[in-house]
Amino acid sequence: MLQEKRLKPWTVVRSLPNVEKVVVGQFRSWSDADGHLQILKRMVPADRLTVVFDPVVPA
Repeated sequence: MLQEKRLKPWTVVRSLPNVEKVVVGQFRSWSDADGHLQILKRMVPADRLTVVFDPVVPA
């Protein structure tokens, strides 16, 4: 799991009304994540979606 997380640091997140976050997808590059975000925004314009960078910090 750690290796996969390290390879896909860009995450599309959906914000819910109760301040909860749901991961929609994880991507290797920002452009892949942004492209997916644009498609999702066209399909479901009412959702609050964002792209975030989620780096893995070694323990």
